[in-house]
Amino acid sequence: MTLTANSADIRERLDAIVALHRDREGPLLPILHDIQAEWGYIPQEAQPVIAAALGLTRAEVHGVVSFYHDFREAPAGRHVLRLCRAEACQSMGADALADQLRAALGIDFHETTPDGRLTLEPVFCLGLCACAPSAQMDQRLVGRADLAKLTRLVAEVGA
Repeated sequence: MTLTANSADIRERLDAIVALHRDREGPLLPILHDIQAEWGYIPQEAQPVIAAALGLTRAEVHGVVSFYHDFREAPAGRHVLRLCRAEACQSMGADALADQLRAALGIDFHETTPDGRLTLEPVFCLGLCACAPSAQMDQRLVGRADLAKLTRLVAEVGA
């Protein structure tokens, strides 16, 4: 998304989202969630618009976007595979699994396969600590994840 003179409809939608939440207490997170729901990510071009509307600096908005792992700064692939990076999963081999998975997919965290089918993201706790290491493909949770399980899951979704 690029906010240009040719994108009046995009700017109009962005302004409507900001207006919907601007007068609420703590409006930034609801605005960011709605923008992510609308476009699948938080475009760089939207951040100064949000900052100006809320009386924040662009750095403050960017800091919130980059802090929360659920906000993306680029569009994700059709499927998102999240691998838990929290301590419980690390203690059960998540670091080695991450290395194997990145090698098998040919991408690193925060990257998308060249065909746009799969994005790999780190996540810090999926709440499956007793079943570590854990992962999540789209909305499907996976406990006791290993390379074979995740490779099958990727194949199942056609990524």
